Amino acid sequence: MGDVLHAMPAVTALRQRHPDWFIGWAIDPVWSELLHTASECGVDSLVRGAAMPLIDRCYPVPTRDWKRRPFSLETLDEIRSLRRQLRAEQFDLCVDLQGAIRSSTIGWLAGATKFTGPAHPREKQARWLYGQHIETRAAHVIEQACEILGAAVGGPLAPAKIELPLDHAAEAWRDDLLSSLLSSTAQKFVIIAPAAGWGAKQWPAERYGAVAAQLAQAGYVPLVNAVFAGDILADAVVDASGGTAVVVPCTVAQLTALTRHASLVIAGDTGPLHLAAALDRPVVALFGPTDPARNGPYGTASHVLRHPSSRKDHTRYAETEEGLMHVETDAVVAAAFDLLRATG
Repeated sequence: MGDVLHAMPAVTALRQRHPDWFIGWAIDPVWSELLHTASECGVDSLVRGAAMPLIDRCYPVPTRDWKRRPFSLETLDEIRSLRRQLRAEQFDLCVDLQGAIRSSTIGWLAGATKFTGPAHPREKQARWLYGQHIETRAAHVIEQACEILGAAVGGPLAPAKIELPLDHAAEAWRDDLLSSLLSSTAQKFVIIAPAAGWGAKQWPAERYGAVAAQLAQAGYVPLVNAVFAGDILADAVVDASGGTAVVVPCTVAQLTALTRHASLVIAGDTGPLHLAAALDRPVVALFGPTDPARNGPYGTASHVLRHPSSRKDHTRYAETEEGLMHVETDAVVAAAFDLLRATG
């Protein structure tokens, strides 16, 4: 989710520079609602507009399914079908902004006239497939994406404000939810997103719960983001809050609709944090082994909390990183109330 959101400002800048260009995006279906609304008729029936504001076509790449059944004929057929679909478009250019072996392989399948990627990708083997390698100088990954895409198309690009799809069903779901949870239209809510891509980035659930309890005491409604009902981590946050927080399982489109109206989002280096930043909502960001200079909230009011003892390390340890453990509850509460006062 974060990778998609980090790429969108560069693609938005490209769209603004070349409104008539055909732009396609190969994406894991889990995150496709960041690019288009759900449609019973499928993505191909959509046209660029409020339901799909950025791109002209979306190509689902179900790599999670392929990983579960790597040697099945079904997986092989799906990969062949994707290859045919991409090559039928006869792309002039393919750009890999993720810098992963998986994304570079998908890009190579497209058979574009030119294939561009970062000179120093996140997974170094990815560069073997690129025909053009772009050096980046910017610190933040959003600005790096602009450097790569701008060099690929032959003109500088600056990060542009993105427009996420407007999903009317998700907006109605949000309104119904808030009418049942808030005592009045004046009451405000805060979203807490406790999950992270791996354990080392995950601040303890009991501390999130303690923060939620203090927010509730001040009159805010703490909503805990969950991917599904029965999410153990989200339930642990609610338990630690003394029952003052509320678990909200939701889709990507529903989370987007909900975040649009949040007074604040509190999270680690994870998708919901970057979604909030993209929607210009204030955020308290809790960082440990990842570098906020590269991955931190971009373009929104924020407080980033990271202990000096934290060191950059993308090893996927299961336990919370020691430096992140030094980020105390009181500091998070103080940062939250400071932003709430400043942003109204």
